[in-house]
Amino acid sequence: MDNNIKRTGRELVYQGAILEVYKDHMEFANGNHAEWDFIKHHGAAAVLPVLKDGKIVMVTQYRNAIERDTWEIPAGKLDTPEEPGIECARRELEEETGYKAGELVWLLNLRTTVAYCNEKIEIFLARDLVLSRQHLDENEYVDVRAFTLEELKEMIFTGRIEDSKTIAAILAYESRFLR
Repeated sequence: MDNNIKRTGRELVYQGAILEVYKDHMEFANGNHAEWDFIKHHGAAAVLPVLKDGKIVMVTQYRNAIERDTWEIPAGKLDTPEEPGIECARRELEEETGYKAGELVWLLNLRTTVAYCNEKIEIFLARDLVLSRQHLDENEYVDVRAFTLEELKEMIFTGRIEDSKTIAAILAYESRFLR
């Protein structure tokens, strides 16, 4: 931590299924004190599945925080904080899309909201896809569809795709693998 800022205490305010909310007590070099919110997340992984024809497999599902369905790349939380992201990505790809990846390649890491949350999403590129079957959770409703890169970029730049991990993955894929 910065020498000018010191955490003097941390209180658990709420513990949920996927995150913990804390109140941090902070002290500054000038003697001032403040309370900061901190959200602890155990991590997640996501995967950008690319079919042989170059289309990208996307999923749409309802997101309670924004009260609507969204188009996203497949993703999910780590089963444990120690689970390797690549294993989580492999599992989520098959669960949500019904595809297995012949190859998974690390694409990038994303920190979603560094101001108050430690969530880290490891994002992988999946190639050599083989159709298997979906394994959706009991209360998970996911539709699957493949799009061209140009269709997805149009959806990003017209506001139809707003999910940060999805935007970052699509644009990183284009930059790293198609240019």
